[in-house]
Amino acid sequence: MDGFKLSLLSFLPFVFVLAIAVEATGDEIGTFIVHVQPQESHVAATADDRKEWYKTFLPEDGRLVHAYHHVASGFAARLTRQELDAVSAMPGFVSAVPDQTHTLQTTHTPQFLGLSAPPPPQGKRWSSSSHGGSGAGAGVIVGVIDTGVFPDHPSFSDAGMPPPPAKWKGRCDFNGGSVCNNKLIGARTFIANATNSSSSYGERLPPVDDVGHGTHTASTAAGAAVPGAHVLGQGLGVAAGIAPHAHVAVYKVCPNESCAISDILAGVDAAIADGCDVISISIGGPSVPFHQNPVAVGTFGAMEKGVFVSMAAGNAGPNVSSVINDAPWMLTVAASTMDRSIRTTVRLGNGLYFDGESLYQPNDSPNTFYPLVYAGASGKPSAEFCGNGSLDGFDVRGKIVVCEFGGGPNITRIIKGAVVQSAGGAGMILPNHFPEGYTTLAEAHVLPASHVDYVAGLAIKAYINSTANPVAQILPRGTVLGTTPAPAMAFFSSRGPSVQNPGILKPDITGPGVNVLAAWPFQVGPSSAQVYPGPTFNIISGTSMSTPHLSGVAAFIKSRHPHWSPAAIKSAIMTTADITDRSWNPILDEQRAPANFFATGAGHVNPEKAADPGLVYDIAPCDYVGYLCGLYTSQEVSVIARRPVNCSAVAAIPEHQLNYPSISVKFPRAWNSSEPVLVRRTAKNVGEVPSEYYAAVDMLDTTVTVRVFPRTLRFTGVNQEKDFTVVVWPGQGGARVVQGAVRWVSETHTLHSK
Repeated sequence: MDGFKLSLLSFLPFVFVLAIAVEATGDEIGTFIVHVQPQESHVAATADDRKEWYKTFLPEDGRLVHAYHHVASGFAARLTRQELDAVSAMPGFVSAVPDQTHTLQTTHTPQFLGLSAPPPPQGKRWSSSSHGGSGAGAGVIVGVIDTGVFPDHPSFSDAGMPPPPAKWKGRCDFNGGSVCNNKLIGARTFIANATNSSSSYGERLPPVDDVGHGTHTASTAAGAAVPGAHVLGQGLGVAAGIAPHAHVAVYKVCPNESCAISDILAGVDAAIADGCDVISISIGGPSVPFHQNPVAVGTFGAMEKGVFVSMAAGNAGPNVSSVINDAPWMLTVAASTMDRSIRTTVRLGNGLYFDGESLYQPNDSPNTFYPLVYAGASGKPSAEFCGNGSLDGFDVRGKIVVCEFGGGPNITRIIKGAVVQSAGGAGMILPNHFPEGYTTLAEAHVLPASHVDYVAGLAIKAYINSTANPVAQILPRGTVLGTTPAPAMAFFSSRGPSVQNPGILKPDITGPGVNVLAAWPFQVGPSSAQVYPGPTFNIISGTSMSTPHLSGVAAFIKSRHPHWSPAAIKSAIMTTADITDRSWNPILDEQRAPANFFATGAGHVNPEKAADPGLVYDIAPCDYVGYLCGLYTSQEVSVIARRPVNCSAVAAIPEHQLNYPSISVKFPRAWNSSEPVLVRRTAKNVGEVPSEYYAAVDMLDTTVTVRVFPRTLRFTGVNQEKDFTVVVWPGQGGARVVQGAVRWVSETHTLHSK
């Protein structure tokens, strides 16, 4: 199935990039991303030559942090503001951007996505021609840019794995280098200050995951199959990555939840040099113009070298235009639910029941009622959020406490439970506010708890106010499969339209990102919890979790079609996406209303269909340059392209004319409604021949008219291309945003373009 989504909304010299940590003032040292133009005498023939030339910009030795060679052709070094001023006066200087920090965007999912094949027989290997989960990702290398990895976890076992492809040039920086294997083929650290002070050579510390995030994302993308996986007894099953037979290389760029851009860029640079086919980045920062975003510049270089990049859309939803990582050459991934609940049920004294979620479900929970109290009744400011000290002097001993969702980044949901427990509380109910709607999270609380939706929360608080002696109990229900609706959009998943390029629909796609089970370096849950033998896992949520799902899908497609470009893989993923849930109803948002395209993107990923799309919409790197020339100056485009670009000599490509798998058309307020917009696309046949596709248009808003010419595409050869035009008339008096879809339908494929 393949398709478009349609949304309507009223000459420099050769340029290098170098990153020179924190913006400096006066004599304070900071890190800057600096763009320079080399003279002919400084053109570097080798990486060492380039590194030596960069050093000529520095006031002394010891300032160099990173030297980039593939994605941003520059380096990171420590300079004061005064020293940067001196650099800016040197021949070849173009511009400088301060280094900043980005943040992390943080079993059952392969089956939920239709990849349910069993592991191979012991001692056997999957072939790259296998279908579905069998052999998914064989021969493909997935690079994970994150917090490192816990290499001893069985998710990184290489049982049945062949050696990495001959192109692999990476290394393993764990002590002794023998920790890596044919699954985890590489692991490196790129944190500027993560050096071993006891070493005379100042080598990087090993890329051990002290956070858990990197281990989780790497195993989600391409972890080996591990039977008996669970978290505190919940979610029991076989844990496996989406592409379990792909090789994994991990690049540690984050010591904690904050990640320096210069380190991220160094990790991406190394991943490309090492030979990765897919790069997964569950990290993000504020949306800024692409020429001011080193990660956008770096991933542009990755795309040019044929490397597919999957990135998190962000966790700032449901706010409008909160999407990040929105450049068109990267896959921007939203987050949605799956059909599994780690259920705890709240039973009130009035006989009403409300389902919620929690990982910690002690077996010895007594089936008795406890007094029920609202934390905000303590009278202290913001006490309703159950922050540290908020319950001091308030009698909650032996009671179930209702703690409101939110309250700031320092009052996590786990901390709320710990505060209740330390005050003597028997349990916690965590109700959503309206923005969170029906999205609930299963987490390893320290006491019996239930995270309930907004409607349930209103009913629970109304009950408290209706009686002098409210009581409740929290009933453990375990893992429940087959829940509906699924998938549904998570409240936190960032929404479009994109601020930087509103003419490109972002996010691109959604995938499982709520309550995802994957490998974890250490035990989670309270110290009083039952200790389970075997490997440790955790269940967490975020677009950080959905992103490696799509990275695994990209590896799955790459293993089936090794010569496809990143744009072709992206097209296959987007145009075959499911636009309905598992019950064939529209995908819903966190309020149980139909989700719009700015939430879902093209829809929910369908890996099997993506591996056989029939048609793809390819984009050459030079087309992105034409698109960028429609947004920025020649100097700014040259920064992104890392080469001289004279936009006056380049045919600019309007956003809606980029051969993108989705279609967005913006109409100015003064637009003549009788004048249509013509949108041109080129489809490439990657399916059977001969084949014939027929156009169909789905538009619910009759104020907008959409036609496709020609209405039939006939293909007689593989990789044959055909052009078509979508004509859009805006009409009068219609909605500000109108949604629809163009479908191409053959006997064996259906493609959607929104």
